[in-house]
Amino acid sequence: MNARLKYFVDNPFRVFTVLITKLPYFKFIRDTSDYQNRINFDFWFKQKILNWGGNRKAYWPVHWTSQVYDTENILVGVDSYPGIMRGCYIQGKGGISIGDYTQIAPNVIIVSANHDVYDSRKHNPEPVRIGKYCWIGAGAKIMPGVTLGDWTIVGAGAVVTRSFEEGYCVLGGIPAGVIRELDKTLCDPYANKILYNGYIRSDRFEAYRKKHLKV
Repeated sequence: MNARLKYFVDNPFRVFTVLITKLPYFKFIRDTSDYQNRINFDFWFKQKILNWGGNRKAYWPVHWTSQVYDTENILVGVDSYPGIMRGCYIQGKGGISIGDYTQIAPNVIIVSANHDVYDSRKHNPEPVRIGKYCWIGAGAKIMPGVTLGDWTIVGAGAVVTRSFEEGYCVLGGIPAGVIRELDKTLCDPYANKILYNGYIRSDRFEAYRKKHLKV
């Protein structure tokens, strides 16, 4: 048995994956190979086909240990995938928008509506808006009604209860406050070669948004 045939026999799923991702439908896997949050076939298959974690409706990659609700109220930018890391809880009832190239670590909570204090059966929606090039650290919590400007870094474990619309800062603590200002001249507004909002090419995303989203 030659080496190539032996590899096919020993690694059937790997060979299948390589072959199937060459189909036109899976172009998004090849096109996003330079993303910080790279998408692979295994991840897509578990989410979209097996529906692990119940996140099949999300139009962006979501890890099977994360929970995302009200996806029609969530707008994600290029290479910005809330819940792609483990253990996140994203609740979009009040509306969530996240700008391009914002990175969200494991165990992050983003909540856009809270129970009414007089009637817990009701929710009071308060949109959450997160800018571009932000970084939400592990275990951080973003509460309803919060707006974070571009280049806001939220430290691990911080609880953000108010807005920091000016951005360009590092937040930390409970409740979160500014612990460092960023030098705007050092911030690099990079861009990927081919743009995707989740699994959807950005040049087709506006049509998808009008048809399927409420934000």
